[in-house]
Amino acid sequence: MPPISIFRFSRTEGPGYLAEFLDRARIPWQVVALDAGEPVPATLDGIPAIALMGGPMSVNDDLPWVAPMEALLRAAVAADLPVLGNCLGGQLLSRALGAPVTRSPNVEIGWQEVRIDNQPVAREWLGDMQTWTTFHWHNESFALPDGATRVLTNAACPNQAWVRGNSIALQCHAEMTPELIGIWLEDGAAELERGAARARPYVQSAAEIGANPDARLAELRRIADRIYTRWIAGIRR
Repeated sequence: MPPISIFRFSRTEGPGYLAEFLDRARIPWQVVALDAGEPVPATLDGIPAIALMGGPMSVNDDLPWVAPMEALLRAAVAADLPVLGNCLGGQLLSRALGAPVTRSPNVEIGWQEVRIDNQPVAREWLGDMQTWTTFHWHNESFALPDGATRVLTNAACPNQAWVRGNSIALQCHAEMTPELIGIWLEDGAAELERGAARARPYVQSAAEIGANPDARLAELRRIADRIYTRWIAGIRR
């Protein structure tokens, strides 16, 4: 099987726990480092599935990879290839399918609870849990593309995740590891300080984000495993 393509948009936002999951499942993967100047593939040839990571930029910025990535994603969804979008990646997938990405109703940074919609598509991807505490770091959010079903929501940002076919867009970050959290807290210290002063209760302090990491990451990984397992089930073997 050819490797899954994991698109990276920022050096600080690699695949994290997603890479651990794929290694455990013995599924090959490769990072396409757009932040380092690697090109967007012109076709889907040899790509069995796509993952899109996060980043501090906006999909509405004038960036050279936005248009070719959107074209590749439209082709992937049309072919029903599995696509997984995390935060910026979910926004890029949404915009590629015609849904706007705009300023979020609230800035979310830190551990926030989301509610799983009580309907069959959500249960297929997320199981029988009613709520899930996951990680956030975003100030923009996506609308739902045509044909998509919302599967996650909360009071801060109504559209937290959607599913269409074998693709899922997440506004949150299921891929977190202790290393990623540490890097983001260091790189985002100024943003966090500004946000915490004006945006509570949806922006946490560094101390709050770093508290009780083992239990929080264990819960995050239980649901990430569920999402990733359904996502790779769509790969054609």
